[in-house]
Amino acid sequence: MGQVTVAPTSSVALDGRFARELPELAIAWPAQPVDDPTLLVLNEPLAGRLGLDPDWLRTPDGLRLLTGTVLPDGATPVAQAYAGHQFGGFSPRLGDGRALLLGELVDVDGRLRDLHLKGSGRTPFARGGDGLAAVGPMLREYVISESLHALGIPATRSLAVVATGRPVYRESTLPGAVLARVASSHLRVGTFQFARGTGDGQLLRRLADHAIARHYPQAAVAEQPYLALFDAVVAAQAELIARWMLVGFVHGVMNTDNMTISGESIDFGPCAFLDAFDPATVFSSIDTGGRYAYRNQPVVAQWNLARLAEAMLPLFADDQEAAVDLATQALGRFGDRYQATWTRGMRAKVGLPDGLDDGVDDHVAAALIDELLDQLQGSRVDYTGFFRALGVAARGDTEPARSLVLDIAAFDEWAQRWRAVAPDGELMDRTNPVYIPRNHLIEQALEAATGGDLDPVGELLAAVSAPYQPRPGLERYAEPAPDDFGAYRTFCGT
Repeated sequence: MGQVTVAPTSSVALDGRFARELPELAIAWPAQPVDDPTLLVLNEPLAGRLGLDPDWLRTPDGLRLLTGTVLPDGATPVAQAYAGHQFGGFSPRLGDGRALLLGELVDVDGRLRDLHLKGSGRTPFARGGDGLAAVGPMLREYVISESLHALGIPATRSLAVVATGRPVYRESTLPGAVLARVASSHLRVGTFQFARGTGDGQLLRRLADHAIARHYPQAAVAEQPYLALFDAVVAAQAELIARWMLVGFVHGVMNTDNMTISGESIDFGPCAFLDAFDPATVFSSIDTGGRYAYRNQPVVAQWNLARLAEAMLPLFADDQEAAVDLATQALGRFGDRYQATWTRGMRAKVGLPDGLDDGVDDHVAAALIDELLDQLQGSRVDYTGFFRALGVAARGDTEPARSLVLDIAAFDEWAQRWRAVAPDGELMDRTNPVYIPRNHLIEQALEAATGGDLDPVGELLAAVSAPYQPRPGLERYAEPAPDDFGAYRTFCGT
């Protein structure tokens, strides 16, 4: 169970800042040994940004670093403690049941980044699980996280997926894997809930100070630093969720332990992108009540932030009533911030620049957007494909978009009013992706990878890593699912 020291030539430096500053939230724990690691996919550009040599990462010692079984001198992996509301029910002690924070790296821009593993074995937080992960779900997180990054949406990044050679037992026997991922940090709403639950006010304050230093240093000089921290998290999450909604991303498990303080997307278990546009869409097999449906994501995000406010109340003011008033005011700004990002994004999706001199009245733009979404819902139109077709319509050819709707007369009337305000087709092409990880394609790729064929995953990654530029030979990556694909269901992958 012990670690071996990496050869000095690797020049890997892993700090333990989180564990050093917040030892109450970290349990030192080793990764489970991996006897025969095999690299499945490596994010070479990301490795370079982290100051890591991709060629060295492919060596036996590099692969053992990526599985946590070979570490630099002084590095101590830890399982992080956090609580969380899961589907509305509170669990006071969750934590990293099958994950480890190996430490922090300084990237080439001087930013501190977590190097974190998933599937590295049971920890004291495992709650009866085996602590392992299968190839398919780890590759899913890799593809989805890199797709969001390419779309310009804040997300944890995937550095590598390494096969362990160890079987994982779920409904069937599957090949095991470890995911190495990178984040600005893994601080969560649930981290603050856990700290508040200890009753240790100084721990809560140190956690807030750590979050400020790590993510929002401007809050440190505010008149009320902890309220400024909360306000910054509200703003970051409002923008994040709006950007999810704009591309049709459904996270699927928006528990408070899956909401970051940094505003990055995290934990891509049962997530998926919309095919047909339907605000009630739910993909997760365990979300039987639709709590985390596409249309509910902004409401859930604000609910989660209310739980963060509850955890942070002692930091806002000594008087609880005053603290509640301050938190309520800050939380109330979520709606305006979300709406501003959503409106700006939707205007761009239909080619209407967001500016005082664009000549398009806000009320006119809002009416056009609302009417269009109603038509998309009524026709169950492919969300991603339609907006790319609409970019063609902005240049004069409405037929590709027109052919996708059921009520052609209503679309023609809408298109006439829309064309009258001179939509910008180039803006639309910069805004609306051609390629997303379409559900049928990701299932095909993961099934092939589970069977040992990694080519479909590589091809899908190549498409979604440059999502806005159509390329010859990738036509099928822009097409909707075939009619026989049926209703799509996702699973958490645990």
